[in-house]
Parts: sequence; structure tokens; C-alpha cells
Amino acid sequence: MKTTYCFPQDPLISSGVLAFAGLICMAAAPASAQRQVRGPIDETQRITLAGNTRPEANAKNDLGAVEDSLPLEHMQLLLRRPEKLQQELDAWTESLSEKDSPNYHHWLTAEEFGARFGLAQEDIDAVAGWLESHGFQVNPAYANRMSIDFSGTAAEVREAFATEIHYYEVNGVRHIANNRDPQVPAALAPAIAGIVSLNDFRPHPMFRPRAQYTFGSGNNEEWAVTPADLATIYNLNPLFKDGIAGKGQTIVVIEDTNVYSTADWSTFRAKFGLSGYTSGKFVQVHPAPVSGTNNCSNPGVNPDGDDMEATLDAEYASAAAPDATIELASCNNTNTDFGGQIALENILNAKSKLPAAISISYGDCESDMGAAANTWFRDEYEMAVNEGVSIFIAAGDEGAASCDADKDFATHGISVSGFASTVYNVAVGGTDFADSYLGDNSTFWNSGNSASYESAKSYIPEIPWNDSCASALIASPLLPYGKTGFCNSTEGEDNFLGVTGGSGGPSNCATGTASITDVTSGTCKGWPKPGWQSVVGNPADHVRDIPDVSLFAANGVWGHYYVFCFSDPSNGGAPCTGSPANWAGGGGTSFSSPIMAGFQALVNEKTGKRAGNPNPVYYAIARAEYGTAGSATCNSMKGKTAGKSCVFYDVTLGDMAMNCRTAKGGAVRNCYLDGEINGVLSTSNSKYAPAYKTTAGWDFASGIGSVNAYNLATSDKW
Repeated sequence: MKTTYCFPQDPLISSGVLAFAGLICMAAAPASAQRQVRGPIDETQRITLAGNTRPEANAKNDLGAVEDSLPLEHMQLLLRRPEKLQQELDAWTESLSEKDSPNYHHWLTAEEFGARFGLAQEDIDAVAGWLESHGFQVNPAYANRMSIDFSGTAAEVREAFATEIHYYEVNGVRHIANNRDPQVPAALAPAIAGIVSLNDFRPHPMFRPRAQYTFGSGNNEEWAVTPADLATIYNLNPLFKDGIAGKGQTIVVIEDTNVYSTADWSTFRAKFGLSGYTSGKFVQVHPAPVSGTNNCSNPGVNPDGDDMEATLDAEYASAAAPDATIELASCNNTNTDFGGQIALENILNAKSKLPAAISISYGDCESDMGAAANTWFRDEYEMAVNEGVSIFIAAGDEGAASCDADKDFATHGISVSGFASTVYNVAVGGTDFADSYLGDNSTFWNSGNSASYESAKSYIPEIPWNDSCASALIASPLLPYGKTGFCNSTEGEDNFLGVTGGSGGPSNCATGTASITDVTSGTCKGWPKPGWQSVVGNPADHVRDIPDVSLFAANGVWGHYYVFCFSDPSNGGAPCTGSPANWAGGGGTSFSSPIMAGFQALVNEKTGKRAGNPNPVYYAIARAEYGTAGSATCNSMKGKTAGKSCVFYDVTLGDMAMNCRTAKGGAVRNCYLDGEINGVLSTSNSKYAPAYKTTAGWDFASGIGSVNAYNLATSDKW
């Protein structure tokens, strides 16, 4: 038997054939048909939740069990939909972006989403009751009916889940983590996907500080990027002139900290000519759940130094959409949860009006995160899309070696960030400007600045952001690898060894479990490729590939970086006084993600509607623009002479290949060494196949390219 759920129509929902009498109706199986938990709970019959252990939790790092009384606060138990219901949800989500579908832009509230696509309440009650029987404090389940917040002690976790919490020392830092995959009674297993986190390993922010590079040529001039430069390069000014600057839009940046000083945001806007956009404002919130114990405490300025990340996110979201409300949403980290995840969960399950766009500038590689965490992000983003919220995620700052972030060389092969690899987010990569490589700065930059510190003249040709000696452009005229190559030269080793550059690659360990730490292996598989990602250049690899789009994100290797106001002296800040040349500076996809979220806010204001997942539209535009062979007219290398109607600029020069070495034990993983110590991250160990070069159309180095914001907002594809 089938029944029909009818929901009150949201005022943001356009009318359609399924809407009548102020209601939206969908056929659905009754709740009883969705039951997953059947029969009595037998504690002796258990199922292991595979892929729920950090790779660092190994015998080499183990310091022994924590105290039984150690509190573990606000753990998240991820629930599992029946496979048939997941398929229905995926099809429904896809239909939201199809203009010929009666479901087009029929956004749901959290309550509607949970009623239609969440677990049966009886299953949630059964799981919650089991948790309580083991002594845990259980908060009411979220409106989406897909996770349960619970707290307890290490002893209760051991007794309920048959796993121990141990201390581990990794790179000189003490952590806690579960020592093996948890188990649950077999009767409950069909309804449980895993525990999102039983450890205190945190994702890393996608920021790289401004660095000083010395080339053999002696080129040391710098052209820093300011909000006015951004507006010129990416063609925001015509929108601003037409009054489209983000008014009425809210952009949320997800953090685990507050900013050091809210005055920095105001100083940034005043110095760079944004104060005239009087609707723009900055607020900090600590979103509480709708009901139950508050799991989101005010983090203040956390001790990890993430206030720099929070500051630049807020400032450059505002630079892209200066009349928008920039909302910094942060929660305190617990010893089992990244505070940003708590903030995201609470926002998406709230009853209040949702933001136009959310940006997250943190990440971790898929195999490190594990199956439960990867699935949690997939589920959260899919829910956001159903609510009409656009999710933008920094693709990463480590080329195609996300498991080697912040290292001097890659040893673990090709990998991507699990924060960015889902089908339901826009993964934003990073570019650099090509003018210095071309020896043509004066064509694109004025010798002086305007009152708002603008010096850019026009759009500037772009190349992938890449600080590594493995970059063919940096190494030129030498090869990057080999005995006489740049990576094995004194200059290359002294100045350019490092896994730093815009990220991209195929999803390869979103599900399953790696059998080798930090390496795609074992039962690892990537997220399936979405149909909308079909575009010239995108490989037939059957998995989700990132990035989707890219914007400038470099930190100075070719003389370009972002300037921002960050005055915290204890975390690398500088007084925001005098010339901005003395302010904080840097790069990273931390900048490009909130900027792209700002661009989407402008699109939403221009079109008067939400976009949900904008990727289907982005790729539809790219298919029309690039055809079957790419577009000479929209080639980024044309710079200011590129076609006036181009929405995307195809980045066709350069690569994002990282330098690599043999792993401990002698393993060679996606590394072409040519018999030397330093090689190039490559899809082949036996030949030079750099991971990855640019191509016509889409490529792993830049996605479908960078953006003309005015043409994007005025496209007839929306």
C-alpha cells in the first residue's frame, strides 16, 4: 500500500503540477514499510561497522587505553536508509535541477525531508533505546531522521560498541581514537551506518601563508590581489553597477572558532572600498539544535590557530558579495567531533530561514576520514541541496595528494579530500595567474594602485596553482624529474619541495576500507560519477572527479597572493594599519571556496531564486561553451581578448603535479622517479604521466575552469 505525504508549500517554491491547495505532495511508502530493525536485540550477535577507525590508530602510535571515566561528548551516530529509499532520494534530488521535471526546485524543509527520506521513527526509537540501555545520554534525533547525538564515557563506548578508546601519539601530538572498528547488535545493524567520529583528529584548513620565492631569474616583483582586483579580474563590476551585490543573501562560512577581532572585517571593508555596500554585515552564531541538550558551545578563539581561516573566509565571501550577510557559524570542538560538523548539522536541521550558500574551507583525505565520515558529508550535502542550499567546498591545497597534506613530498599516491568529493557539493580548486610566467605583467597590472588598492586591468590568463618543483612551468626549461631535473637540483630541493597547490583527482576511497594506511587499497571505492559531469575532457572513469570550478588561490610562487586583515599576533597576524602590503597575505582554496559561494549569492539575487546544487547548471553551460573539443574563444590564455560571452575560462597551460618520493619500506605509489630521489606524482610509476596536466575542457587541474561572474549570473541556463 502507498500513501501520499502533503507538505505546506514553502514561499520560495515555484508552483508546479504536484502543488495544489498550498501543498506539495509526493507518493511514499508508509513508515512501517521502511522498518529496518526487526526482532529482539541480541547482544551476542554482532556486526562490525567497517571503515570506522583512523589509520593513525595503530600499534606503533599506541600509548594505551584512556581512563574509563573519560567523557566523550556529542558523538554522532549515522543512521542508514533502506537502499530502495536511498535510490528514491537520489532520483528525487536529481530531479530538483531538471527544468522539465514537476519536482524542479521543490525545496523541502528539514521536517519534510525527514518525513519523506528519514528512517522510520520506530527504528530511531529502537536505536536510541539501545544507546540509553548502555548508559548514554541521548539527545532527540535530528529532524532529518538520519543521525543521533549521544554522549557517554570511554567505558560505555567499550561496553556498547566493543571498541576501546586509546591515546595515540602522532607527529609529536597526543590524540585519542578508537583502536578498532565498533560493533553493534545484528538486529540494529541495518539501521546504522557508523559512528561519524570516535577520535579527536581534526581536518586541516585549506590555507597557505604568503611565501617568498627566489627564482634563478631574480624575479621578485609582487602583485597582490585585493577585493577591487577580484572584481575586475572576474567581472563583478557590471553586477555591482546594476545593484547586484548580494542584498538579501546569506552566506555561511563553517568554522570551529570565532574570529580574533570582528573589527578586522570592518577594517578590511573600509580599506578596500566595500563600506559603501551598506546592507553587508557580519555576524557570528553558534547554532543550537532545535531540541535537546545544546551541543554547540561558543568556541571563542580556539587554540589551533583556525581564527586566521575564519577571518579570511568571512572577508573574501564579503569581497565577492559585499551586500550579503556573512554568517560565521561555529561550534566548539568536542573530543570526538569537529565543531564545524556540529554547526553544519544544526543549521541544516533548523526551522529558521536557510542561507543561500555555505562554504567550508577544511578537508581531510577520503581514506583517513573513513566510510562513516565520508557518508555523513554525502548525506548532509544531499539534504542541503533538497533545502535549496548551495554547498561550496575547498578542493584542497595539495594537488592530487590529499593524504600527504602539509608534507614535503608525496608518498601515498593519488587521493582527494572527502569533504569535497561528494556529488552534492561544488568542489572549488585553485589557479594562479600566468602573467609572470609569460613575462607580461604590465599588460595586466597597472604600476600604481587606485584608492581602493586596485591595480588589475582586466581578466588575466590563469594556470593551475602549483608551488612544487614538479610543476613543468616552474621547472622550465628543465624537466621536473631525473638526475638533471629541477626537483633534484639544489634550487629545487631548497625552495620548491612541498605538497602545495590546487587539488583535484578522482574519488577513490569514499567507501570501503584502505588496507594500507593513507593509500587507496583494500576495499576502497569512489563515489559514482554523476550524469551532469559529462563534459569534454572529463574521463570515463565512472567516479566523481574534482574540482568543478577553480579561482585564483596562489600564495606567491609567481608573485601573486591575497591580502587580508588579520590582527591576531599569536597566530601569524599583523596590525591592519598603513599599507596593505604589510598586512597578512596568503593563498589556498580557502579563498576560492567562499568567493565562489559569493558568486552564487549574486546569481541567486539576479535570478530571484535558490539554486540547490548549481553543478548541473555549471556543467550544462560548460558543455555548450566547450563543445566536443574545447573552445579557442574561451581559452584562458587569451586573457582580456577572450570572448565577451564566455562564462568559463578554460585553463589549458600548466599542471598541478606534486613532487614525490618512495614510501617507507620501498613502495612506489603513483610516483615516477626516473632512478632519482625526487620524482613527480604520476598515474604511472614507469613513465612521466603527471597527475595532473591541463587539457581542453574539463581537467583535474582546474575543473571546467575559472569564472566570468557577470556572464554566469546572466546566463539563460538558470
